[in-house]
Amino acid sequence: MSSFKTPNTIVLVHGLWVTPRSWEDWKARFEAKGFTVHTPAYPGFDIEVEALRENPDVIVKLTVPETVEHLAGVIEALPEPPIIMGHSFGGALTQLLLARGLGAAGAAINSAPTEGVRVTPLSQARSLFPALKNPANYRKAVGFTADEWHYAFANTISREESDAAYERYAIAAPGNWVWAYGLLANFKPGHQETWVDYSIDRAPLLFIGGGDDHIMPPSVNKSNAKHWGKSPALTEYHEFPGRSHWTCAEPGWEAVADYALDWTLAHAQEMPSSATA
Repeated sequence: MSSFKTPNTIVLVHGLWVTPRSWEDWKARFEAKGFTVHTPAYPGFDIEVEALRENPDVIVKLTVPETVEHLAGVIEALPEPPIIMGHSFGGALTQLLLARGLGAAGAAINSAPTEGVRVTPLSQARSLFPALKNPANYRKAVGFTADEWHYAFANTISREESDAAYERYAIAAPGNWVWAYGLLANFKPGHQETWVDYSIDRAPLLFIGGGDDHIMPPSVNKSNAKHWGKSPALTEYHEFPGRSHWTCAEPGWEAVADYALDWTLAHAQEMPSSATA
């Protein structure tokens, strides 16, 4: 007969404008607690930040479906259903992965919205303006300047700390993703690539919002969580006041990491282990 166990594997999904390097602190913290941690890159992003800055061609050509398929392949190859945590657009990808029946529990941190979430606060519009100000950016890799990064990502820390994060982590993002999913997804007919069926059952999902997040403010995450009200699956929202979009790395990130871990462990669905007797 099959035995059951709590997941011991965590998959961390990065967002736009960064790479798996952005998870380095969380990976070390979770591994120190005895977990096996995977930080898969988007297809072609499995090179250093500096190399992506020098040649962003792979960023321009990337699509959401191939990214989801790639991440799903990584997860399906694991010996057990993992906890899946995603930040920013990684939060949207986490939702898409859970909707496919993957994972034992998930956490969407400062999540980009899936299709149907129509809340667009002014700070979000201002944060995304560098990509949206020119329609030609649809076919380009679009990065932030240090000033734009500080406003959109790291507005709660000093400019010196923000600039250091920018130098270590920042890359460009696919302009077509920002246009298609940050502006046009809710205005095109039919389902788009970030659509999910909000009525389906899936693994438990936690949304975490940052109270001072400019690019994905709490209202966006609350609305996204509310959309899942049609599902029989557990969905909860938790907000950390005074934290920016850079919540996974700004001072005090440990509290966010520990909350996400404790919640997902407490609510993870019991999954059959590979051991049989």
